Amino acid sequence: MSYLTPILRFLRCPFKILTCLLLINLVAYPVSASDTLKRIQESRTVVVAFMGIVDNLSPFVLIEPDGEVSGYSIDICLKIVEGIRQEMKLPHLKVQFIPVTMMTRFSVLLDNRADLECSVSTNNADRRKKVTFTIPHFFTGIRMLARTNSGIKEWSDLRNKRIVTSKGSAIVDVINKRSNLSGLDLVISEMDSDKECVKMLEQGLVDAFVMDEILLYSARAAANNPDKLVITGTSQSVEPYAIMMRKDDPEFKKMVDKQMAKLAANGELLKLYNRWFMQPVGPDGKSLNMPMSYMLRDSLRYPTDKITN
Repeated sequence: MSYLTPILRFLRCPFKILTCLLLINLVAYPVSASDTLKRIQESRTVVVAFMGIVDNLSPFVLIEPDGEVSGYSIDICLKIVEGIRQEMKLPHLKVQFIPVTMMTRFSVLLDNRADLECSVSTNNADRRKKVTFTIPHFFTGIRMLARTNSGIKEWSDLRNKRIVTSKGSAIVDVINKRSNLSGLDLVISEMDSDKECVKMLEQGLVDAFVMDEILLYSARAAANNPDKLVITGTSQSVEPYAIMMRKDDPEFKKMVDKQMAKLAANGELLKLYNRWFMQPVGPDGKSLNMPMSYMLRDSLRYPTDKITN
């Protein structure tokens, strides 16, 4: 029996998912980080970490009413696992899911409690110091969510204003590294979740919620009064989302990169994208109707994990 089996059974019941968040910190694999493929061979299991329990990360991650996990990022990981299953000739290879937060998504990899993190993690230089990433599966930019009556339309309107973002995101670093933002004398708060950030904005405790643009759409949709909030501001930075892994296991990374390159080359990644961004999804059956960006489409023609930021 896997070390995680008793915990992951909770996922079958949506009411127990939050309990998983507390319990997973007690579990660790007794193997070195460089033995991922060996452990998979022995356990016949790939452990996938995902965010989305606390915040709405649709369509990247969806928690179904019965506790099942799905979504664009999840489907990509499942395709990668299928490729590993075929490469390693493991017909009974299983997938186990671990829920994580923006803060704990790194530690579950570093502590050998998960093999892949499949959500909305940005590949950037700071993070590459402790983890590694495969080929990006989405690109977004940083914008802000403001109240419609605030008069905030561009970043220059934020001078001496209060903004909020989520802990564990890369937003503060982006602000500090860009002169057009760092010189605005912003008062920055960080909250544990996007939901808390939106609540502060709605209550007038902050003037804007700064985050990845695609996540702002989900956050706005989940707000009490979405019509009173607007996504605004010229896009700052380019945020490439990619699946995370431990950085000290080149053989496992090589395997994952190979599967991602296959998905890009055979058109499967485009099919998955259209499934989640161009068709109705989720309990409300709504479609984002968001065609694949030229940046992502072009990157899939020559897939690489090399990112400049």
